[in-house]
Amino acid sequence: MPKFAANLTTMFTEAPLLDRFNAARRAGFDAVEVLFPYEHAARELADRLIGNDLKLVLINGPPPNYTERPRGFAAVPGGSALFQQDLVRAVRYAKALDATHLHLMAGVAEGADARDTMIANLKWAAAEAPGQSLTIEPINPISMPGYFLNDFDLAMDILDAVDAPNVGLQFDAFHAHKITGDVFGTWSNVRHRVVHVQVAGLPDRHEPVKGEVDYPKFFKLLDDDGYEGWVSGEYHPAKRTEDGLKWIS
Repeated sequence: MPKFAANLTTMFTEAPLLDRFNAARRAGFDAVEVLFPYEHAARELADRLIGNDLKLVLINGPPPNYTERPRGFAAVPGGSALFQQDLVRAVRYAKALDATHLHLMAGVAEGADARDTMIANLKWAAAEAPGQSLTIEPINPISMPGYFLNDFDLAMDILDAVDAPNVGLQFDAFHAHKITGDVFGTWSNVRHRVVHVQVAGLPDRHEPVKGEVDYPKFFKLLDDDGYEGWVSGEYHPAKRTEDGLKWIS
């Protein structure tokens, strides 16, 4: 059985974020992820992680500390200076919290210039933070219209062009199904690049138990393929979070 983590941005939302760490530990999780932790001081978050003996496996970058600006711009032409500026803060948070992965969001863009921009930014980021695992994640165009990285072939092309050992693929089974309709086939094509996995039920993004993806079969496939990373539940619980956790067993 894979190692499961809880996404505290989407799960245990019955409580404020700082209280969700304890809730995750009580529910049996050993690890968590927080999409955008920047509203809280890193020291506050670190105290919650240490106090509950939890590992932080992922945060997103860049920090959304702005008004009416996109949550990502790694692929946005003309946005490289901003990308570099905000990456410094995101890496600082990742180091302070000992976050395993830092997901760099592509942003809304299109075309060859966007591809070239993302490759250049990722190469810079990989060299700037050589000890930090960085990820990119294809996101389906229904959930996030206009998002540049909305295709797994494009993601693999970019990773090949960046060719950095600390830049890998974040595989979200929910998005994979929305993009390709074939989670298992997509996984087989990209698994050698995957460093982090996220799951959610289809089509409603609730618990990964019923619906269009056979998750018990998928979890077995991860085991059979020797995947050793974390599998995070990034879903919106149908009811109370604690009432829907049978999927982890």
